[in-house]
Amino acid sequence: MILVLDQGTTSSRALLFDRKGILVCGSQKPFSQLYPKPGWVEHDPMEILSSQISAVTEVLAGAEIYPESIAGIGISNQRETAIIWDRETGLPIANAIVWQCRRTAEYIERICADADVHDEIVRRTGLIPDAYFSASKIAWLLDNVPGARDMAGQGRLAFGTVDSWLIYKLTGGKIHATDVTNASRTMLFNIHENRWDEKLLGLFDIPASLLPDVRPSACDFGAVDFPFLPKGLRIYGVAGDQQAALFGQRCFGLGEVKCTMGTGAFMLMHTGNKPYVSQNRLVTTVAASAPGQTGLEYALEGSIFVAGGIVQWLCEGLGIISSAEESEELASSIADTEGVYLVPAFTGLGAPWWDPEARGAILGLTQGTNREHIARAALESLAYQTADLISAFESDAGVPISSLKADGGGAANGFLMQFMSDILGVPVSCSLNHEATGLGAAFLTGLTCGLWRDKNELLKLDLEAKNYVPEPIDRQALIDGWHEALARVRTSK
Repeated sequence: MILVLDQGTTSSRALLFDRKGILVCGSQKPFSQLYPKPGWVEHDPMEILSSQISAVTEVLAGAEIYPESIAGIGISNQRETAIIWDRETGLPIANAIVWQCRRTAEYIERICADADVHDEIVRRTGLIPDAYFSASKIAWLLDNVPGARDMAGQGRLAFGTVDSWLIYKLTGGKIHATDVTNASRTMLFNIHENRWDEKLLGLFDIPASLLPDVRPSACDFGAVDFPFLPKGLRIYGVAGDQQAALFGQRCFGLGEVKCTMGTGAFMLMHTGNKPYVSQNRLVTTVAASAPGQTGLEYALEGSIFVAGGIVQWLCEGLGIISSAEESEELASSIADTEGVYLVPAFTGLGAPWWDPEARGAILGLTQGTNREHIARAALESLAYQTADLISAFESDAGVPISSLKADGGGAANGFLMQFMSDILGVPVSCSLNHEATGLGAAFLTGLTCGLWRDKNELLKLDLEAKNYVPEPIDRQALIDGWHEALARVRTSK
C-alpha cells in the first residue's frame, strides 16, 4: 500500500491507497486559520505538523496493518505557503504566510512598476507576478522578523513550502528538499533551466542558502526518522496539490485537462515538454513527471475564484437552499434560466479576465424569476467560467480539447457536470474517488518504488468514474449571453 500525507489549507489528511488505486482508509484533522490583520492569513507550522502526524497515526492504527505493508510515502500539499525555520533548533522563526495572504501586494506592485521587471519575472518563471506566490512572503519574513536577516546571512535559516517543512521534520532534519512542482510556484525558479534563478534571488534579496534542493516529483526524498512513526519508511513522491491532481487524474499527454472544483476551481492542461507562453494571462507551471522522464513537463493553469463558494452563498448568504444537493434539485426542475445570468465576481474575476475590481451581479431578472432560476444560473456560471478557460487553453497551446476530467466536491453535482459537458461540447469524466490529489501523490510514489511499472499500467487501472456526454443545446447563444453579462460587471474592458 501507499501512505499519502495530503496537507491542505484547512486540514491535514492521511490516506492509504492499495495497488489498485483504491482508497482503503483515511483520516482528516483540521487546524487553525489565523488572521492577525485584515488581508493577512497565517498558519502555525508546528500545528500543521502535529495535525498531519495525528492523521497518520490514526490511519495506521485504524487500518491495522504492519509497517512492512507500506511500500512508500507520498506528499501532496497546499502550494506557495512560505515557512522559514532555524536549522539549529528545527523551529519556525514565525508563522507560515499562507498563499491567500495579501500583505505583500503593495511590495509586488512596487517591484513590478517597471514593466521590464514584470516581463522578466513572467519569462523566467511562467507566473504572473503576485503576492500569491512565495517570493515576496520570504522577503517579508526576512525583513520583519527580528534578527532574521542576520541569521540568514550566517546560513542558519531554511525556507520551504509545506512539503519541504514536512520532509525536513519527518526525516529528522536530514533532508531539506522540495520537488519541481512546488519550486515552480515560488516565483524564484527558472522553469526553462530547472534551477533557482540568481537574478530573481537578487531582485527579492533572498540568500540562496535558504533554499531547498530541488528534486523530481518521483524520486527518493529520504527515510522517516520521527517519533511515533515507523522508521525506515521512505518518501518516494512529492507534488503540489494541483499538479498531484493532474497526475492522479492520469492526464499525462498534451491537451489533457483536469478541473478540481472546491471552494474555487483550478484547471490545468498538460502541455508536454513545452512551456507555452500564455497570451491569455494563464500561468505556466511545471507538471509532475514519472520516473525516468527526460526534461521537465509543463502545464497551463487557470483559476476560478468562486466555484463551490457560490453554492455556499446560495445556502448561507441568500438562504434559498438548505444544502448543496438542493441546488442540483432546483436547477434540474426547470428547463432554463429564462435569460437570468449570475456572475459570481465576489472577489473579482480570475483567469482569463483578471479583473480584481469587478463585483458580482444577477442580470436578466423579471417578476417571474424565482429561486429555481437563480440556483440554476449560479451553477451554470461555473460551466461558463470553465468554457472561458478552455478557450484560453486552446488559444495558447493551439490544441483542441477533446475531454475534461473533473474532481472535487463540485464533480458530485450531476446537473453541473451535464451542463458543463453541454456547454463545452466535449465529454466530462468525474472520478468517483474525490481524492485525486492524494491519488496523484500515491501514483508518483508507487512508480518510484516499483509498485507500478509505468504510466501505461496506471492507465489500465479500473477506477470508477461517472461520464457525461454533450447533449444538443444552443451553445453559442448561451455563451454570448454570458459574455454580455460579464461586460456589465467588468471594470477593465
